[in-house]
Amino acid sequence: MQYLINVIDDPTTRSTLEERDAVDAFNDRLQADGHWVFAAGLADPADSTVIDGRGDEPVFTDGPFLEAKEWTGGFWIIDAADLDVALALMSEGSKACNRRLEVRPILSE
Repeated sequence: MQYLINVIDDPTTRSTLEERDAVDAFNDRLQADGHWVFAAGLADPADSTVIDGRGDEPVFTDGPFLEAKEWTGGFWIIDAADLDVALALMSEGSKACNRRLEVRPILSE
């Protein structure tokens, strides 16, 4: 089963060199153990554009779709046998990046 893991970030935190190194090592372990699908960091929400194409013409709005104190600063997509495995893996991921994480199953057909 695949899981999306959101890295919960806020404007008061910047990743340190030690955290980046720990995340790189964690990512290497995910890859070596066959859990890796994809991961990436995300730009600040202020750099986003919201598109609403539900009407006759699309409407483009600068900035985040929702003002919040926290946001998704990055994410992983992993393969894990079940939720218990995903939670165990991402407990290590949370420690590596020094952030809270949200683990969500990806729906399959």
